[in-house]
Amino acid sequence: MKSQIAGLAKASHFGPTLLVTTISYIFGEIYTSTGSALLIALAIFSGQLVVGWSNDLIDYNDDLSHQRRNKPLVGGLISRTLLQRCLALVLPTALLLNLCGPLGLTAGSLSLFTIGWAVAYNFYFKFNILSPLPYAVAFALLPSFIAISAGYTPPTWMWLCGALFGVAAHFLNVIKDMEQDHASGIKGLPQRIGTKASLITAIALICIAIAVLLASDLQLP
Repeated sequence: MKSQIAGLAKASHFGPTLLVTTISYIFGEIYTSTGSALLIALAIFSGQLVVGWSNDLIDYNDDLSHQRRNKPLVGGLISRTLLQRCLALVLPTALLLNLCGPLGLTAGSLSLFTIGWAVAYNFYFKFNILSPLPYAVAFALLPSFIAISAGYTPPTWMWLCGALFGVAAHFLNVIKDMEQDHASGIKGLPQRIGTKASLITAIALICIAIAVLLASDLQLP
């Protein structure tokens, strides 16, 4: 049982999932009450489970071909059947928490929109030159839709910095699997420009995002 829980946590891409959930909680605290912030964080967490678990299921054959034993499915911590059942449970939960929780219908729909982009990356975008697009859209919307849920218009820096940091994360995340991705025919933008250029691009995007933050009026409610 403990190994299965550990496997499900690993399959969720726990580090990024925890980071995104924490960011959503922090901005939930800024724009709403503590109780609402917790529910918002739970809604985002459920969505991240959908993204992470679907990613591991989609990538299973490729992970197996490269013997990525650090992946819980390939390492035998969990089975595909278990992961599919858990995904089937968390998907309607994510829909319910996002649409019927504190985010409300508009912001909740935007949150689900980001989940859709993330899943679309797994199925389609990571194979072509538009691979940064889902990251730009998803991270631009988080935490902007939290501000929208509280009746505020997100400032420009929030959209822009979210997109810049998100795309930078994409370039950095791909670097570790660059050679194996080439062998698997995965030809997103980072794979096309190579490791060195991807690292330089990520650093440049982070520097631009920091410059935008420093130059902006960061007043929040």
